[in-house]
Amino acid sequence: MSPAPVGLPPRRRAVFISDVHLGARHCHAAELAVFLDTLRCDRLYLVGDIVDLWWMAQRRAVWTGAHQRVVEALHALARTGTELVYVPGNHDRPVRNFCGLVLPRMRVRRRAIHVTADGRRLLVTHGDDYDGQTHFGGLQEHIGDWLYYRILTGNQWVNRARRRLGLRYWSLAEFLKRHSAAAERYIARFVQAGLDDACRRGIDGIVCGHIHRAALFERDGCVYANDGDWVESLTALVEDPDGSLRLLAHTGETLACVPARQVADAAAVRKVA
Repeated sequence: MSPAPVGLPPRRRAVFISDVHLGARHCHAAELAVFLDTLRCDRLYLVGDIVDLWWMAQRRAVWTGAHQRVVEALHALARTGTELVYVPGNHDRPVRNFCGLVLPRMRVRRRAIHVTADGRRLLVTHGDDYDGQTHFGGLQEHIGDWLYYRILTGNQWVNRARRRLGLRYWSLAEFLKRHSAAAERYIARFVQAGLDDACRRGIDGIVCGHIHRAALFERDGCVYANDGDWVESLTALVEDPDGSLRLLAHTGETLACVPARQVADAAAVRKVA
């Protein structure tokens, strides 16, 4: 593949975003619209909770010009040749009724297998399937949901003040979760559940969202990639033309990277497949 012309962002083989929560109060739609406007990719996976139908059903929907620009940017990507794969989550669960549907430049799937350029097979799933293995349930979970909503509201206030001071985005919610032992234990259980699922299926890793904690690493030869969200972390997962995986901030900064397999390893994988 020839290099991108000067001034254009690099073309990605695949991009994964999730947990946008369009229609909800805490969605960072403006930042996502800018990210999508500059995106050049062959395939875009929408890994669940793209539209927050829960919020829209239970509370007054928020739909600003920025939210509409996200939808328009997705349409523009499809018109210019990007294939869209929609893997619904728990907040847009009704879309699962359309799994198997093929629309122009879009497929709706309950889950998908993405094969990277270097031959790795990755399960693409939102992640709510693992709730039974990771959640406490009952009153403790309801209190957690209530507290999380308040933290996100505080996150908005903090970042409004930071913008006025010319400071970059910073996630208060992420900071507090990293200093909560209970939150860290929950995230560790979720990560292990995802890796165990990939191992049972005999594939090379998992791409998911759901928990609003972006991460990218290998453990015992298995890839764990959580593309994050557009409520707290404002991140996306991308695959480069050679099969390398990168976790990107909304500004384009690389936060983590899993390099492509060596040519010999990739050739061996393709031979077995």
